[in-house]
Amino acid sequence: MANLWGGRFTEATDASAYRFNQSISFDKRMYEEDIAGSLAHAKMLGKQGIISSEDMEKIIDGLNSIRDDIAAGRLVISEEAEDIHSFIESELTDRIGDAGKKLHTGRSRNDQVALDMKLYTRKRIQETDRLIDLLMRELLKIMEDNIDTYMPGFTHLQKAQPVTLAHHAGAYFEMFIRDRQRLADIYERMNTCPLGAGALAGTTYDLDREYTAEKLGFTGGPTRNSMDSVSDRDYLIEFLSALSTIMMHLSRSCEEIILWNSNEYRFVEIDDRYSTGSSIMPQKKNPDIAELVRGKTGRVYGALMALLTTMKGIPLAYNKDMQEDKEAAFDAMDTVLDCLREFTGMISTIRFNRDIMEDSAKKGFTNATDAADYLVKKGVPFREAHSITGRLVLKCVEKGIALDDLPIEEYKAESDVFEKDIYDAISMKTCVEKRLTKGAPGRERMLEAVRFYRVYLEDMASDKD
Repeated sequence: MANLWGGRFTEATDASAYRFNQSISFDKRMYEEDIAGSLAHAKMLGKQGIISSEDMEKIIDGLNSIRDDIAAGRLVISEEAEDIHSFIESELTDRIGDAGKKLHTGRSRNDQVALDMKLYTRKRIQETDRLIDLLMRELLKIMEDNIDTYMPGFTHLQKAQPVTLAHHAGAYFEMFIRDRQRLADIYERMNTCPLGAGALAGTTYDLDREYTAEKLGFTGGPTRNSMDSVSDRDYLIEFLSALSTIMMHLSRSCEEIILWNSNEYRFVEIDDRYSTGSSIMPQKKNPDIAELVRGKTGRVYGALMALLTTMKGIPLAYNKDMQEDKEAAFDAMDTVLDCLREFTGMISTIRFNRDIMEDSAKKGFTNATDAADYLVKKGVPFREAHSITGRLVLKCVEKGIALDDLPIEEYKAESDVFEKDIYDAISMKTCVEKRLTKGAPGRERMLEAVRFYRVYLEDMASDKD
């Protein structure tokens, strides 16, 4: 397989060094992007009169045939090539002759690979956003079905105050809104075209960089500095950072699902399709999908740290170190897409044990704050009300009952302010529904939130059309 270089060399590259240097084993996945960039470049060269129209048409036809043959499996990408760029150019020359050798006019592999990586990353951003959208639609279904599903809210992993499952799911919905905003910001910021930057200093050919940028859908036009164009991957670092944040959000939810699926909680039952068993213990039903998503989070973090570390000491402009931007990044992108698919499937089939969740909220004394507030509203100073309620909770702990089950005589023994209406004041329904501040779990507020989220998803879908 011919190299794209070699005139000044008198010896062949050592076979081991060649394998160490090559990138075809992993950059071959960018063949569509490489061909798309070459098509735009060839059309620009023809338009500018840098190559003849006849040669341009031969190159275009040849590139299209290569793309179609690879896609159909008629052409296998040879790993004897140094990289995807040399493979495609060599194959093109084999097919159309000397015209194929003119494709690289006014171009370097440096701006070529920078272009390919940007085009590939753009696609992955869009695909990631699409899968988050599907996940958010499942979260919205959970919210719509569980406006009145009471459960304990937690702080320090201790039962704190009553909320609803809809409110809990809504917290993750908000996280994923911000994740999508980050993806949109990265997409817009990176959407400039490096093609035409050359190796680092542009070219003497009369290239029309605006034309190629437009052909390739770069709404920000061509990059403004040729050295920066080929020597930075900050957009990829940003994307890996955003992917790490997405994985952090998925991992947090998986951690809760793992806990909730345990015998100690029994809040949920994961569907058999997203569980596995034990080779020795017949009773086991393990939340392996949730655990794997949680575990793969570190893998994505590792890709971010690897690229940050690779880039930190590289002087301008391009250095071969930057070939290391791909393998870990590709793995992280694949990992996040897989995790989003499996997580969405898992939560779409999960069963919530609503009665157990509500009973847990009661027995966890999540209505204790409301009992104290009951006293405050009747004129008892808050600090005294706090102390009285604490003593009532201690009585319940000793008796193994909830505040809802404590006899009125026990309440009155602590404060004669208590009346029988205390039971209504501390019911889960009352505790939740009277929380009507914006963002709280009260029914009216949650219905408003659900309406807002529906509109959000509709607006996001219309923006993509």
